[in-house]
Amino acid sequence: MSGVVKIDIRETEEELKGLLRKEKDATRHEKLQVLYWLKTQAVDSVLSAAVRLGKHRTIVQRWLSSYRAGGIEELLSQKPRLGRPRIMSPETVERLSKELQDPEGFSSYKEVHQWLTSCCEVKVAYRTVHQWARYRLKGKLKAPRPVSEKQKPGGVEEFKKNCHL
Repeated sequence: MSGVVKIDIRETEEELKGLLRKEKDATRHEKLQVLYWLKTQAVDSVLSAAVRLGKHRTIVQRWLSSYRAGGIEELLSQKPRLGRPRIMSPETVERLSKELQDPEGFSSYKEVHQWLTSCCEVKVAYRTVHQWARYRLKGKLKAPRPVSEKQKPGGVEEFKKNCHL
């Protein structure tokens, strides 16, 4: 009969219930839940288990095939996530963070870009440098604010004295 699960679950109901109570990860909990339902015969097919979980039936079938292949260890093992590695290594990010905290620091993001290229031998786009330095590392550039040429020397101190009176 199609849709009926043909799987031999080696763990007892009590073992599965104990594992369910201890599990904190949501995905692993759902995998154990399917095994528990099949062991207690709360569901009779993969489709009904998938509907109860709110998952697609092929996902539940994939979980059960991994259980058949390697048992509960294979089912609950976390596969490493694939993806593009970061451009800057954690060591480079740490060095950049320390440099940004330095009192002398950098006066422009162009300097940060040149520092990364020369010292750390990291080739990144200017936009990436700006994103990392400004938003991720919360670094502030150490450049003084521009002063008008028309402003007389000592004008700021004079204004501060008169302002408090």
